[in-house]
Amino acid sequence: MTAVENRPQMLPEEFERIALAAEREGVRMEFIHGRIGVKAVPDGDHDEIIRWVMKQCMQQRPDLWLYLERGLRVETYRKGNARPDATLAPDGGFAGQGEWADPDQVVMVLEVTSYDRDTDRRDRDEKPRAYAETGIPVYLLVDRDSCKVLVHSEPEDGQYVNLVRRPFGKPAVLPDPVGITLDTEAFKAWVR
Repeated sequence: MTAVENRPQMLPEEFERIALAAEREGVRMEFIHGRIGVKAVPDGDHDEIIRWVMKQCMQQRPDLWLYLERGLRVETYRKGNARPDATLAPDGGFAGQGEWADPDQVVMVLEVTSYDRDTDRRDRDEKPRAYAETGIPVYLLVDRDSCKVLVHSEPEDGQYVNLVRRPFGKPAVLPDPVGITLDTEAFKAWVR
């Protein structure tokens, strides 16, 4: 990579103004590792997976809430902006925060792969790095292409040092501070 490729496309503040205007038109954007990305519109199966995870979180950890598409400041020095499919944090934890919230209280972020060409780069490479750099304890990826749940944990030096892959149908333990065992059997019905 050359120095030009590593240079951010713009300042985070500039991105936030553009993202706000785009959202008024129904376009959801993110700014990770200095690059703008457009978030795919979720399909119904994508929504059902998130609903299922939310239900299990509510049953096992009623002190936490799974916030949908909560904007977060991510990466080292909070230079990025991500909008995870869902963010697990203490109930009421984002009160008083703006569109792009501080992630310090977040215990987990959830992404569900979309059937678009950017999923591989975005969900499997860029986002795990950004979330680990931020220090978010757990990154849960529901990968509909491989029919697996990937549980990334123990962020250290900008990467997750622990990665557990579980096929759909097998329980997935979400380690502390989440402390939930996720039943993934239902995910089998929501893949192409």
